[in-house]
Amino acid sequence: MTRPVTVGLDGSPESRAAAEWAAREAVLRGLPLKIVHVWEPAPELIGQAQLLGWETHPYWTERVPRESAEGIRLRHPGLDVTAEQRTGMPADVLCEAAEAAELLVLGSRGLGGLGGFMTGSVSLPVIARVERPVVLVRAGEQAADEHRMDPAGVPSAAAPFRPVVLGLDTRDPDETLLEFAFDAAARRKAPMRIVHAWNPPPSEPYALSAGYDLRGSIARSEADVLTEVVRPWRHKFPDVEVTEASRAGNAAPVLVAASRDASLVVVGRRIRTSRLGAHIGHVTHAVLHHVDAPVAVVAHG
Repeated sequence: MTRPVTVGLDGSPESRAAAEWAAREAVLRGLPLKIVHVWEPAPELIGQAQLLGWETHPYWTERVPRESAEGIRLRHPGLDVTAEQRTGMPADVLCEAAEAAELLVLGSRGLGGLGGFMTGSVSLPVIARVERPVVLVRAGEQAADEHRMDPAGVPSAAAPFRPVVLGLDTRDPDETLLEFAFDAAARRKAPMRIVHAWNPPPSEPYALSAGYDLRGSIARSEADVLTEVVRPWRHKFPDVEVTEASRAGNAAPVLVAASRDASLVVVGRRIRTSRLGAHIGHVTHAVLHHVDAPVAVVAHG
């Protein structure tokens, strides 16, 4: 059975931007698009519905996904679009929907937003729980934002894509993460920037006095390891232009800085649980809060 690209829609600007991104991604992948709108009835809304009459309930709860689907069909002729409205806790419903999806797309207001997927309790729990890739898209994201300027210096969706940026831990490289990132770059015909961060050594007076460049030696070693990890993927995706960036420093700020001109940023999340439940790592958390481009979180073992 073909897995769709599934998007969670709540009517907010960020979720509408996510729906548009999901439609473009579905076209790139040649997959259908599924829009899921979750209605979480609060007591006051139930009271309003009773006053208005329950016959109005299907209309005002199904209008958002229906109209969104109609608009996407007009903008993407030929794309298979379905929409459904479900009742329940948004995080639970979206986790269930993700199980049958190729990837799940959600909207995000980012750090400092008022409500929305990131701050309102939906996105982070979903990302921490599902084992399918999840993409977070900010409000206002436009197709042209993922592309370079045209020759006249104007943002244009007809121009080449900006780079796909992958944050990679060379100590535990995962094939699922690498496959997703290289496939995304290949579909976009975009260059790929692979970023690896390593901790610089503490100052060692003896090494300095002996004329030994410890930092330089570590830098060369880390760069060599990155090259070896990436080598088979260069052969598997020969048409993808790859740049390797091995940088000294904390992984979170290094990756955020390297992602400023990205069309898509890809990070991993290890599938693991603790007494406090599933969670995401601090690097992924920082990227979700501070990167403007769409961010794909890929769960792996």
